[in-house]
Parts: sequence; structure tokens; C-alpha cells
Amino acid sequence: MELIWFEDYLALAETLNFSRAAELRHVTQPAFSRRIRALESWIGAALFTRTTHDVALTPAGEHFHSQAEVLTRALHQLRRDTSEVSGRGVRPLSIAATHALSFTFFPKWVRGNERVLALGNLSLISDSMQACEQMMLRGDAQFLLCHHHKDARSRIESGQFKSIVVGVDTLVPLSAPAGNGVARWWLHGGEPVKYLAYSAQSGLGRIVAAQWGAKDRAFALETVFTSHLAATLLSMARAGDGVAWLPRTLAEEDISAGSLVEAGSPELEIPIEIRLFRPVARQSKAIEAIWSAFERS
Repeated sequence: MELIWFEDYLALAETLNFSRAAELRHVTQPAFSRRIRALESWIGAALFTRTTHDVALTPAGEHFHSQAEVLTRALHQLRRDTSEVSGRGVRPLSIAATHALSFTFFPKWVRGNERVLALGNLSLISDSMQACEQMMLRGDAQFLLCHHHKDARSRIESGQFKSIVVGVDTLVPLSAPAGNGVARWWLHGGEPVKYLAYSAQSGLGRIVAAQWGAKDRAFALETVFTSHLAATLLSMARAGDGVAWLPRTLAEEDISAGSLVEAGSPELEIPIEIRLFRPVARQSKAIEAIWSAFERS
């Protein structure tokens, strides 16, 4: 058995697509398929069903999933801890953060935590929510900083992780103004409004979908552009291309300058938390020290 087999399995369980999973693992699809078959041979059971168009987890594959995540993360942590004990130097402690928070909230938040800065050797990894979740599940990052809403699904809210609230934010539907200063695109009944949407990789997209995606609503949306980057959607909204739900912390300068205005009633705003996640299991002394500093801040 090899650890890379577990990592391959988790990539395929996430994507349910051999081509995308092989790309994520930086390996050719034939080689990736061989490693999945090797894992299934070692276990003695099929983990995936394969048809011409679909890939799905078998009951055995579903059973294997949660423990594979735990074991993979634990083995990576054991390797890091053992390397530190051996005296080979302390690797940077990593915080995975979504793009929007990396550029807005994170710098001010860390500068305001002198105890954290004093510990040193802290590394920020900025990516989409989906990629950040994968880093946490693999054990490639010790912390995750992200927007959070109780109704939006997340892969890191199981009993394997715990979190604290470190800030608050609001998702606001915003549009460029028309000549009279009101929103060029207004969320109301009638013709569909041009919508700048988040992709499936985005945590903010999950939150918006949980609030407005499947609900009966008094307005219609026509998706004209999709991105996992809130900054990209902000730029498109500022140019007048449609409505986007944007974090107020990201858009506050544009709102103050009048280049973006609210595109609906206050009831369409979505209050959200900013949370810091970590594994429940006891971590290294350095990680526990940073967590204690964040808890006291």
C-alpha cells in the first residue's frame, strides 16, 4: 500500500471524473487508473463503479471515504512532527484562505494578533474554497480561513474539524449605477436580470445558492458569466455587466465611491461569518500555540 493511492482515491471521490482527478494529481490518466486499480486490489473490493459516462462510489467506496481522509491527514501530520523532532528544522505553518479573504480580511487580522506574529514561520496559501478544503483534508494546511454560513454545505464541518468565529461579513447584491444613480440591474419580478455567478469551486457560491438558488424568489436570474474569484465578479459588476453578490469587505471602496450600488432590497443581503478551522485532533506545540492565540484575540 502506498500513501499516494489514498490521495488518488480522495481526488477521484471528490471529482468523480478520472480525467480531472488525474490532472489534479499531476499524472497521466492511464497511470492514475492503474493506481486506483492497485488500491482496489489491495483492499479487495471495488471502490468505484465505472460506466461510459459516469463514475460513482460503491458502498465499499463510501465506507472507505471518511477514514481515508483521516488516515491521509494523520500520516502527513506524523511525517511533519517526526521531521521536527529529528531536528531538521520547522516547516512553515500553513493557513489556507479563500482568495477574497486573503486580500481583504487576512492582512489586517494577522497584524492585529501580535501573539501570532511573534510565533513566526506562518505561511498563507490562497485558493478557491474547494482547493482549500482539499488541502485541509489532505493535511497540507493546518488552518483554513473562510466565509461560512450555516445553510451552505462544506466538506470540513464533520467531527474531524472545529472552528472559531474571527469576523463577520455580508454578501450584498451589487450593480453598476445607471445614469440616475440607481442600479443598472435591479432584482425584481419580470425580465431576468443578468447575473454574475460564482462557480462550483467557490464557497461564496455555495452560500448564495443555499439562500437563493433553489428558493422561490420574486426575481429571475440569467447567468452571463461565472468565476470562482469574487474580485473578478466585482470588476465585471463595476463595468455594468450584471449583478453579483459580493462581500461588503471586498466591495466597500466601490460602494463608498458610488461605482457599485445595491441591486435589491436589504432582505436580499446575506449575513455571513468568517471562521478559522483546524483539525480536532491534538496538533504540534506550534499549532496549538497559534490556536490559543487566535482564541484569545
